[in-house]
Amino acid sequence: MDQFPYPAIPKQQTKEKKRLSEEQVRILEWNFNFNKKLDPDHKSRLAFELGIPPRQVAIWYQNKRARDKIQGLEMEHKGVQMQLESVLIDNSRLRKEVEMLKVELTRAQGATGPTFTSFNSSNFGVSSRVQDSFYD
Repeated sequence: MDQFPYPAIPKQQTKEKKRLSEEQVRILEWNFNFNKKLDPDHKSRLAFELGIPPRQVAIWYQNKRARDKIQGLEMEHKGVQMQLESVLIDNSRLRKEVEMLKVELTRAQGATGPTFTSFNSSNFGVSSRVQDSFYD
């Protein structure tokens, strides 16, 4: 018994892809730099000038817009990465500074006695006795 009951359909011969010349690409790039969108008249004129089908001009423009978009996203991503690195460096520096300030606070607590309390967010490391004397 045949594994494939339907007759095999012969593959269509694919057309060989015709690449654009450097001059054609240069002209397309130059036109693209002035206008990212392609109106039908401009597409026809470019196709005639370059000796290629209008569909090929339209596809080239579509692909070029996609490449530009990707390139823009890559640049934006690099910028965000650089900002992140900068923030991480600042974060590390600030953490070290906080640790140094905690050490200084601990030393100050030992030198002055019970007038300071441990560091917390409610009183910023100053006891209520010190805060009250500030307002007296």
